[in-house]
Amino acid sequence: MERKKVAFYTLGCKLNFSETSTIARSFKNEGFDRVDFSETADIYVINTCSVTENADKRFKTIVKQAQKVNPEAFVAAIGCYAQLKPEELADVNGVDLVLGATEKFKITDYINDLSKNDFGEVHSCEIEEADFYVGSYSIGDRTRAFLKVQDGCDYKCTYCTIPLARGISRSDSMENVIKNAREISEKGIKEIVLTGVNIGDYGKGEFGNKKHEHTFLDLITQLDQVEGIERLRISSIEPNLLKNEAIELVSNSRAFVPHFHIPLQSGSNELLKKMKRRYMCELYVDRVQKIKAVMPHACIGVDVIVGFPGETDDLFLETYNFLNELDISYLHVFTYSERDNTEAAHMDGVVPKNIRAKRSKMLRGLSVKKRRAFYEQQLNSERVVLFESENKEGYIHGFTENYVKVKAPWNPELVNTLHKVELSEIDEDGLVRFKFIEALVP
Repeated sequence: MERKKVAFYTLGCKLNFSETSTIARSFKNEGFDRVDFSETADIYVINTCSVTENADKRFKTIVKQAQKVNPEAFVAAIGCYAQLKPEELADVNGVDLVLGATEKFKITDYINDLSKNDFGEVHSCEIEEADFYVGSYSIGDRTRAFLKVQDGCDYKCTYCTIPLARGISRSDSMENVIKNAREISEKGIKEIVLTGVNIGDYGKGEFGNKKHEHTFLDLITQLDQVEGIERLRISSIEPNLLKNEAIELVSNSRAFVPHFHIPLQSGSNELLKKMKRRYMCELYVDRVQKIKAVMPHACIGVDVIVGFPGETDDLFLETYNFLNELDISYLHVFTYSERDNTEAAHMDGVVPKNIRAKRSKMLRGLSVKKRRAFYEQQLNSERVVLFESENKEGYIHGFTENYVKVKAPWNPELVNTLHKVELSEIDEDGLVRFKFIEALVP
C-alpha cells in the first residue's frame, strides 16, 4: 500500500518552525512521508501566525496554492491564528480542519479520515486550558535547529495577541531541554537557537504550576556544558529579563555566541507606558552598554513597532534618534496593525496607514545603515563561519558567530562546516567576503 504524503507550510516565528518540525515527526511515526509544500500531498498542514495582518491574508493564498497542486487534498490549519479566529479559518474555502492551541500536537488523532469536508471542522479550546507544555525542536531543514524551551506569556502588552493565542507562560523541564539538545547535536547539527515566546521567563511553569526550580541563567549555564554542541544562540529576550549574569556568561561561554536580539518596540517612554512594556528606555540603553562593554564585537538586533496609537511625529522622531545613537547592529521593523481583543485597538490617536508606511520605510533605511556600519567594524577581524546548505545563485552563504552574513562561490563541501576566516570586504549586495584561515570542524 502506498504511503500517504504530508506537506507543511509555516508562517511566523522560529517557535512555529520548531513546532512544525515536531508535528512532522509525529506524522512520520504514523507512516506518512513528508514532501515539499509545492509537491502533491494527501494532507497539507498550515501552521499559522497572528502577529500581523499580513499573516492573516497570506493564509488564504497558501490554501489556494495547496488546492492548485491537489484539489482533493485535506487541508488543516493549526497555530496562533487557528486559536484566535478558528471560525474565520474554517470558513476559508478548502479548509477541512482547524486545531487550536491544545489540539495541534494531537493532529494525527484527527485525521483518520482524509476525505474533504463540506465545512471546516473546528477543535479549539478556551485558552486557559493551554496550560501544559509540549517540547519541540526543528531539524532537517537547516544547518541549525530551533529548540523550544518555553511557551506562552504572562505579559499584558496592549498590542499583542500572543497570550490569547498561546496561553500562560510555561517551560520545558531542564532535563528535557538537555535531552533534546543532545539529540540535536548527535544528528550533526552545529548550531542550536533557543526559542520560546518569552524565554527570559524560563523556569516558570516547569512543573505545571507556578513553582519553579530553575531560571534562564540556570538554563544557559547547563546548556553551555553539553558536549558536542558547537554553537548556541539566544533568539530573542526581553530587556528586563536579560540580566548582567547572563551577559557575563555569554561573554565567557564555550558555545554561546555574541548575538542578542532584544525587543525595544519604542524609543519613547510615553509610548512604552501605553504599550505596558516592563522597562523604560534608560534600562534598554544600560543593557546595550553592558553587552558592548564585555563583548565589543557583539551583534545586537532590535524589534521596533511604528505607528502605535498616539505616536506623533515628535514621538516617532524620538524613537528614530534613540535608535540612531544606540550602538546596535540591525532592526526588525513592525508596522502596527490593529488586532481584535487588544487594548491598543481601542486607543485614541490612530496613525494613518500611509504615515505608518512612511515611518516604517525610514526605520528600515536606518537598519540598512546600522548593519553596514556594524559589518564595516568587523572587517579585518578573524571570525568563525558556519556555512548554510543552499546554493543561492552560485554562492554559498554563512554566518559568523556574531551574525555577519558572508558569501563565497558555491562549494558543496563547505555545507554545515565551521571555518575560521578573516573578513575582508563588503560586496555590492551588502554581504561580506573573506579569506579562509583554517577549517575547524569537518
